[in-house]
Amino acid sequence: MSDQTEIDWNAQSSAAEQGANDFAFNNGVWHTHIKRILNPFSDASGSIEVNGTVSVRKVWGGRAQLEEIEAEGPKGHWEALTLFLYNPQSHQWSQIFINSKMGVVNPPLVGAQDTFNGRSILVRGRWSNITTNSHTYEESYSDDVGKTWKAAFLGSLTREKQ
Repeated sequence: MSDQTEIDWNAQSSAAEQGANDFAFNNGVWHTHIKRILNPFSDASGSIEVNGTVSVRKVWGGRAQLEEIEAEGPKGHWEALTLFLYNPQSHQWSQIFINSKMGVVNPPLVGAQDTFNGRSILVRGRWSNITTNSHTYEESYSDDVGKTWKAAFLGSLTREKQ
């Protein structure tokens, strides 16, 4: 894949069979470096950085992916799951995130609406710089209906094994 490839997790695919393969590049085991911006809407916001492993496998022939994250950081060990589900009727992916410290399943993100500190926001997830052995993932937030975006989560991944 070229370094210019980008994928929006909430973008619609042109055909059901194409959409089921949107994230084939992501399967495998990856080393990750994650930077989480604590409050992307504040100029004085701090961040937390963690390093760990991301294991991704396809489910249902690629119409779903299960991502397991384990990382070490300043607050200790952290684990999370992300389930990506493809809807062949709408040609959209949804993302369900589960943080082991919270112990609850968050509502699926489809169309990228969520809340942050009690306020309604838009969320944009984007994979970029996709190659066979590396890629980046950025999650950004907007509190002005998409006019401006603030980086909230930055992940750099390098392949450990297929």
